[in-house]
Amino acid sequence: MLRAKNYRISKENIGCHEWIGLPVKVIESTDRAKIGIEGKVVDETKNLVVVDTGGCEKRLPKREVTFMVSLGDEKVLLHCNGFVQRPEDRIKYFGGKAYGMQ
Repeated sequence: MLRAKNYRISKENIGCHEWIGLPVKVIESTDRAKIGIEGKVVDETKNLVVVDTGGCEKRLPKREVTFMVSLGDEKVLLHCNGFVQRPEDRIKYFGGKAYGMQ
């Protein structure tokens, strides 16, 4: 669980939270070249997650990748193809439930 003042992100509610700033690593992808990409999420659109790898930004299609997300001491598997919509609309569809999660 990642905590800040009055703000907690956990595997149960990550679908309704902002992903920008979260450390991620691609552990599965339909494109083998994307497996192993690691860094911080710097932007998200309906179809893409942009990850800063420390030297460049990688644009990753949500339909293709599964992330391992670090939430403090907790690791969460995030199947991004379950979140192909605008970030601000996730709360409407998921209502706090962690769809696409394991």
